[in-house]
Amino acid sequence: MLKVASYNMRKAIGTDRRRRPERTLEVLREIDADVIALQECDRRFGQRQGVISPHMLDEHSPWKAVSFGVRHGSMGWHGNAILVRKDAQILDCEIVHLPALEPRGAVMADLRIGGELLRVVGMHLDLSGLWRRRQAHAILTHIGACDRAMPTVMMGDLNDWSAQSGCLRDFGREFSFAPTGRSFHARRPVARLDRIMVSSDLTVEDCGVNDSAAARTASDHLPVWARIKRG
Repeated sequence: MLKVASYNMRKAIGTDRRRRPERTLEVLREIDADVIALQECDRRFGQRQGVISPHMLDEHSPWKAVSFGVRHGSMGWHGNAILVRKDAQILDCEIVHLPALEPRGAVMADLRIGGELLRVVGMHLDLSGLWRRRQAHAILTHIGACDRAMPTVMMGDLNDWSAQSGCLRDFGREFSFAPTGRSFHARRPVARLDRIMVSSDLTVEDCGVNDSAAARTASDHLPVWARIKRG
C-alpha cells in the first residue's frame, strides 16, 4: 500500500500572507506520503526558483524532488513538481506540454517504490473550462501514447468547481476519483478543486483532506491524500 498526496502550496505564502517554506514542509511531514504532487512550488517571476530550497528538502524531509532538468533552480515545470521518498527509484520522467492561454503544464514520472511500479502525473489546470478540457485531453493522449502501460495516479489542482462535467467527466472515462473531500478555501473549504485519480488497476483504500491547524494557515488550499494498492 502506498500513500499519495497533492498540495497546491501557493508558493509557501499562507493565509497570513507570509512566505514560510518551513511551514509548508511541516504540513508535508504531517501527511507523510510516499509520493507528493505539488502545485505553485516555484516563484512566479524572475528565474522562477523553487520556494523550498534543495538544502531544506534534503536536510529537513524524507523526500527528493524528481528532476525534470528544465530550468536551473526550479523544482519542477510551470510550478508543478513531484516529490518521492529518497529510497524510491525514478525510472523515467518528463514534462507534458499543455495547450493554454496562461503558463500551464504537467509533469510525469515512472517510479519503483518498494518493488512496485507506479506512474504519477501532477498537474495544475486552467481557470477556463474550455482550456481545462483541452488540457485534460492532452494529458490523456500523452499517457495513452506511452510505450508501456503502468498503474497510474494523476493528481493536482483541477480548478473545476463542477461535480460531474467538463474535465472531470473527461478524466472519469478512464480514471476513478478518490472521494477526498473539499480542499478550497483552506479557512472554510467549500470546493473540491484538488483531486486524486487512479487507473483501473489501482484501488483507493482510504483518502481524505489534511485539515490541520498548520494546513489551514500554510496555503489557501488544503492538501488531499489517498492510500492506494494494486487490484
